[in-house]
Amino acid sequence: MELYYSFSVLIVLASFFAYINLRFIKLPSTIGIMLMAIIASIIIRFAGESIFPNTTGKLFTLISEFDFTEVLMGAMLNFLLFAGAIHVNFADLKEHRLPIFTFSTVSVIISTFVVAGLLYYVSPFFNIELPFIYCLLFGALISPTDPIAVLGILKKANVPKSLETKIAGESLFNDGMAVVLFAVILQLTQADSLEISFSSISWLLVKEAAGGLLLGLLLGYIASKALHNIDDYIVSVLITLSVVMGGYLIAHAIHISGPLTMVAAGLIIGNYGKRETMSPVTKDYLNKFWELIDEILNAILFLFIGFELLLLPDLINQWAIGAIAIIIVLLARLLSIWIPSLIVPFRNKFSRGTLTMLVWGGLRGGVSIALVLSMDNGVYKDLLLEITYFVVVFSIVVQGLSVGKVASRVLITK
Repeated sequence: MELYYSFSVLIVLASFFAYINLRFIKLPSTIGIMLMAIIASIIIRFAGESIFPNTTGKLFTLISEFDFTEVLMGAMLNFLLFAGAIHVNFADLKEHRLPIFTFSTVSVIISTFVVAGLLYYVSPFFNIELPFIYCLLFGALISPTDPIAVLGILKKANVPKSLETKIAGESLFNDGMAVVLFAVILQLTQADSLEISFSSISWLLVKEAAGGLLLGLLLGYIASKALHNIDDYIVSVLITLSVVMGGYLIAHAIHISGPLTMVAAGLIIGNYGKRETMSPVTKDYLNKFWELIDEILNAILFLFIGFELLLLPDLINQWAIGAIAIIIVLLARLLSIWIPSLIVPFRNKFSRGTLTMLVWGGLRGGVSIALVLSMDNGVYKDLLLEITYFVVVFSIVVQGLSVGKVASRVLITK
């Protein structure tokens, strides 16, 4: 009942903010909802107890007791990734497979260590003693681009198709690498002695990533075959829902990447399944259903990101290190894209405009917040949460609102 109550409140607030945004503010829906939630959080935080104390107390309780990590990483992310992947053209991904693979693996590792090194170096200037292992942990959780934020913003931005494919493809696949890195580093922070070797990390990565992809391919193929034998849009929707919900249960039970399972299954059903097995009517209903799911869950997610401000204990005093962290993350993103572009023999060399857009279009979002919230309560959790919040809000609001204008200004042709 409490979970139903929590979602009911979030849905009511999301629909109210979405209406106000569409009627008056006219920003992209997710950004408008998040900004209104942030403004509401600021009002509640500074004046709520004196103006409406009972409502303020209930909202604080709702946000603090809501398990954002479990709900996002265990449920919402699977639906959102599947909804995004089912609309991606596999031929486009195949054409840009080398840069997508490179940016979703090598670039994440480079960015993790660059962020860690720079943050470790500058934090003493702000009277903050942050151990290097926690700087590395922050680097791992903030380096991957967020598929939810990226796919939602790019749909409305004037970005060339080839570049959109690179950014969206990278964001869909880099979660596996990031989650493995984060999990390994988190274990190092929580244990006095833990045997971590190259072989153990490699096996964990292969098991998580390759296992998730294989399971997703299998589920997508089985579902597509099932869809081939029917022509009923209701049953087709139910089958895709079972792939997402049942697929996550299987992935969770055998300890492989649920997000990558959803991406692979969505790509197979969205390409092979739609092309070979579905009538136009079924295809239309399926597309509209998953577009609706995508929009509703995005609204709830960005609403909650806005209200996360209520949980940050010392945001005002950490604004300086938060601002520096934004610069560090952007610089690390630049190096993580630029270095592979010099070394890896990509078919087309990236122009300066393409590099600019790959850097500016790499948005951070709810996945980073979910990862930092998954940490055990400790000395550095609040600090890392506050820094992460600064980076995520800047990424979604400033980068998200300007990515279309930046694309037009740099005149990208590739």
